[in-house]
Amino acid sequence: MTLLDWLPITKKETDLRGWDEVDIVFVTGDAYVDHPAFGAAVIGRVLEHNGFRVALIPQPNWRDDLRDFKKFGRPRLFFGVSAGCMDSMVNHYTANKRLRSNDAYTPGGEAGFRPDRATIVYTNILKRLYPDVPVIIGGIEASLRRVTHYDYWDDCLKPSILVDSKADLGVYGMGELTMVEIAKAIQNGKKVSELTDIKQTFFLQDKKQSLPNFDGETIELVSHEVCLKDKKKYASNFRHIEEESNKKHAARLIQDIGNLRLVINPPLPTFTIGIPSTYIGDASADVRFVPSRRTKVSSWLHAARNPLCVRWKKSLKWRTLRVTSATLEDLRPTCIT
Repeated sequence: MTLLDWLPITKKETDLRGWDEVDIVFVTGDAYVDHPAFGAAVIGRVLEHNGFRVALIPQPNWRDDLRDFKKFGRPRLFFGVSAGCMDSMVNHYTANKRLRSNDAYTPGGEAGFRPDRATIVYTNILKRLYPDVPVIIGGIEASLRRVTHYDYWDDCLKPSILVDSKADLGVYGMGELTMVEIAKAIQNGKKVSELTDIKQTFFLQDKKQSLPNFDGETIELVSHEVCLKDKKKYASNFRHIEEESNKKHAARLIQDIGNLRLVINPPLPTFTIGIPSTYIGDASADVRFVPSRRTKVSSWLHAARNPLCVRWKKSLKWRTLRVTSATLEDLRPTCIT
């Protein structure tokens, strides 16, 4: 296996491909695991299959001079941001609000390699570094915070994550098909502010603007300000959200937040066929695990039943390993290259 078998996570790998620029850069709070259980890898492979140049920045350092965020430069189309497979606050804290000592999605199970509220932190950094480049957020953290929501950690109601993150567009749920549609639209010359009719997206607009055209029902949720004052009205919002999330022909949802209006387009119909395995490799073949900065293979890989191919970084050199035992207690890699 060579570096070209994975989506690039370093500038060296894009140079090996002869790329002078990247179309889309994904920033994720997880290590890069090239397996269909990991959203960034799946969406990256789907976009790659559709002809886009995709690079990943797994677990960037947000505490230093931000060099991780700058290593691929300005993408041609947009940045994608996800906190990872797990909400970053659940990842960091127990139900008693005690700090967890490990992170199952980081090599070696080590904690501390993603920030609290990772989606907001990553997006704000990108907006500061590249203010004119669209940032599109997704993943479980963004999906669960797309409307007014209760924040257990701060014990208060917070508005849509778009307000604090300043992202241009959000994608909720499974975003493979939606992200391809977004990428093609931007490549064809559309501005991200013009992408108002793509299913399974949410965005903010000024309340003075007229609503985009929509061939279907629109349900107005209780405003964020009313939710802050009335718990029952806040709870009533979630009846609509849950009902419309599970309908074949769902309504569009809108919610006022101060001088802004949140617009949530209905979800895509349920898949009638799966994503072709050629997009992400044969799921029954070797799993490709690519930690971003740690040498020890994390024990959560015990769930895999096949031999694993592992890439890890030591002394600034990449090595490829084959894991001969993938159990919770015993992971014994042996070097093959």
